[in-house]
Amino acid sequence: MQRARVGIIAVCLLFSAACRSTLGTADQQRIAGKTYVITGASSGFGRGMATALAAHGAHVVLAARRTELLEEVAADVRKAGGTPLVVTTDVSRPEEVQRLADEAVRRFGKIDVWVNGVGVGVISRFWDAPVADYSRIVDVNLKGLIYGSYSAIHQFRRQGYGTLVNIGSIDSEVPLAYRAAYSSTKAAVLSLGRALNEELRLANLGKTVHVATIMPWAVDTPWWQHAANYSGGTPRMAAMDDPQKVVNALVWLSLHPREEMSVGWKAKGSYASHKLLPDLTERISANIAHHYQIETAPPAPPTTGSIYQPMPEGRGVEGGNRERMKKEDEARDKQKPPKQ
Repeated sequence: MQRARVGIIAVCLLFSAACRSTLGTADQQRIAGKTYVITGASSGFGRGMATALAAHGAHVVLAARRTELLEEVAADVRKAGGTPLVVTTDVSRPEEVQRLADEAVRRFGKIDVWVNGVGVGVISRFWDAPVADYSRIVDVNLKGLIYGSYSAIHQFRRQGYGTLVNIGSIDSEVPLAYRAAYSSTKAAVLSLGRALNEELRLANLGKTVHVATIMPWAVDTPWWQHAANYSGGTPRMAAMDDPQKVVNALVWLSLHPREEMSVGWKAKGSYASHKLLPDLTERISANIAHHYQIETAPPAPPTTGSIYQPMPEGRGVEGGNRERMKKEDEARDKQKPPKQ
């Protein structure tokens, strides 16, 4: 009974936080003049966050591998009222990540917020994908995030303040079938944030230097086009969220850092469910992934996506996956024989 009561309280607290990601006037004013470093800024959450911050007068340091596309984002930032700096960066290379930090400080004199926003994935039965692809996932999703966190926290310690925002996933808490390596690295993201917050507390920096981990549900961004895929079907998942929901939460979290934040009712519900009934939650999640990715996905050839080299596809904040899946479902329904 006591455990159930605690669980109900936890769920209530999680859901009560859902409406707190809207910026008030005071928050908007606080963004002006702040320096944000955003990795993965060429598309998805990073691009959306860059333009959202620019609208309130932020300095935005844009990092990714696609230089041409970063320049496009920079033009959007200027048009919105912000000040951009483009630094082409492969986060799997520590020297490039440190150069990113150095260039940001050289230009703007400080870093207020560092957002580790790069994430790549492999969609596959674990044994069907090349092991080299898994190594690359670790290089980008885990090592790249460690490099970014290392450079950011060194700068924050020098200046005495700062906020590090690491983009995890609900997979950080609830491991998902057919995304085993991705789930593993996202679990490491959550663990890293927890450990860093304790170290900062012990160093008497916990009130001025913050580490926050955000955990969205599956979101309709270009991640799905960029993922390596050996599942045999087009990339799919149930009830994808709108990326703007996560962008809004990221901006809010950069001003009101908290150790962990799930985004949206689906992520919050999964998080709470996993705390109470971990095995059942994992089984249900796996069944959902199996239905969408294995049972109903139209055939698709194997691909390494963008995990080794950037690709021209997937340039926006949104990925168009919900519309694609809707058309795939409609085509499948038309092929079903009529009921007798």
